[in-house]
Amino acid sequence: MSIPDQIHALEELAAIDADLRTLDETLTQERGVLSGLKANLKKLEEKRETSKTAVAASDRTRNDAITDVRTMMQQLEHSREKMGRARTERESNAVQRELEELRKLVRDREDEIGKLTTEGDAHRQTIESLDADIGKLKAELGSSEGDIHSKLGQAEGERTSRAQGRDAVVKKLPTVLYRRYETIRAKRGTAIAAVTVDGTCRACNMALAPQMFHRLRREPLLEQCPSCNRIIYFVPPVAAAKESS
Repeated sequence: MSIPDQIHALEELAAIDADLRTLDETLTQERGVLSGLKANLKKLEEKRETSKTAVAASDRTRNDAITDVRTMMQQLEHSREKMGRARTERESNAVQRELEELRKLVRDREDEIGKLTTEGDAHRQTIESLDADIGKLKAELGSSEGDIHSKLGQAEGERTSRAQGRDAVVKKLPTVLYRRYETIRAKRGTAIAAVTVDGTCRACNMALAPQMFHRLRREPLLEQCPSCNRIIYFVPPVAAAKESS
């Protein structure tokens, strides 16, 4: 394989790798959007379940407190009846203490019921707000999921096609040259760079030594940039113009 053919194959390979990088970024972005929506939906649903559990627990405790109040109200009624039957001051004082203790317990339970009612209402408002957010997110997911899957399918298909084309180009290159290309690409992101007419590497914008530049201009060669280590070559202006036209 001649040097010009190798240069052409390297340029083709670099173009494919640039396309693959763009496609991979697209796939990552679209998958990230989809997974982000699903993760947010799951988080909201978990919060709603937590709030529902809290409401259920609060309601149970409130119902138990209401039952206690009813029981104590019955006890209060019995104590009042006992007060009416009291024959001595001692009996009357004992019943009075019993009544005061029961009234205090009723007040405490009623305060607790009030707090539990407020707490339950707050949880219910949270659930309503979460339901609204979940509904909006499900609508957004429903409207965008199909479009995202379509983009993913298109990008994946295009990536497969480009990857197959890459395999065909790789087979054209000498093994040693391809390994060098891959080693540099892994470190630099891009592995090749043309040299400008003033002897500058287009990748790192560093000027080459005059001797190296004259050698590249004199005959088709593949060298490595002393600054960035990319594979460099010189494309005459006329040839470059023909390729761009």
